[in-house]
Amino acid sequence: MAGEDVKKDKLEPQIKSVDMSEDMQAEAIEIAQEAMEKYTIEKDIAQHIKREFDAKKGATWHCIVGRNFGSFVTHETKHFIYFYLGHVAILLFKTQ
Repeated sequence: MAGEDVKKDKLEPQIKSVDMSEDMQAEAIEIAQEAMEKYTIEKDIAQHIKREFDAKKGATWHCIVGRNFGSFVTHETKHFIYFYLGHVAILLFKTQ
């Protein structure tokens, strides 16, 4: 029973590529950590992150979550982050 009170440690982010303000980066990581505590299915994690950013930062955000994917995207300046939480990669970017 002792372990039940202990808050699960948040996964440490590893930022691989970023074009985003420090504040927005911190917010993206925080929202992603929340999503990963709440959901286990990658699509649900991506949906949570996208919806939060659309609501807080305006449309249109795109989010891809997974362990194995390639990407090549065009994004709005200062609105792109690609990072890992544990073994899961998260790509979040905004388009007009």
